[in-house]
Amino acid sequence: MNFHPAAQIVTWCLLVAILQSLAPVMLLPAATLILAFALLNSARKLGQLLRRTRWVMISLLLVYAYSTPGQSLWDGLGMFSPSREGLYDGVLQLARLLCALAGLAILLDRLHRQQLIAGLYTLSAPLRLIGVSRERFAVRLALTLHYAEVAMVRETRTWQDSLRSLFETPGDAGKHLELKLYRFAFRDGLLVGFALLLLYGTYR
Repeated sequence: MNFHPAAQIVTWCLLVAILQSLAPVMLLPAATLILAFALLNSARKLGQLLRRTRWVMISLLLVYAYSTPGQSLWDGLGMFSPSREGLYDGVLQLARLLCALAGLAILLDRLHRQQLIAGLYTLSAPLRLIGVSRERFAVRLALTLHYAEVAMVRETRTWQDSLRSLFETPGDAGKHLELKLYRFAFRDGLLVGFALLLLYGTYR
């Protein structure tokens, strides 16, 4: 079933908010379900995201493990031992991050670049109230996504190649950007409404 790109983006944002408020007893089955779905449907995209964020995840776990006060995990290491409470909190935050990345992988697999830009273009409608051009925003977003895609997909061997790729001009840079705008359907309202209902239930 195809949903409006903006509805899918909003649903992913609500999913991230829901994950932050889930109790640990509910987080484990939710994380298992989301990760399994992502591995079955968007394994390649999820692998790319995990490779790009692996050091962030390791740093997150270490920061929680060593900065949270509590009982030492290995008494023999003294002050160099991580705390049990810190390691527990770090694993929880790591699970939330993994779920958010899994949801993002599914989103990016469902929406090609033009659909993603169209969805964000729709959501940026309030920018007009402060005098910001949505059209200019869409063009800059398209260029940003292009360079991000180049950085993630291209197999570069050295840091010089990576740096050089960032300054390459895209082949369609001189062309007009045409967006296909989508109409909201009843199913889009149901999708966002269901996500809002889940969010309400977790914060209640």
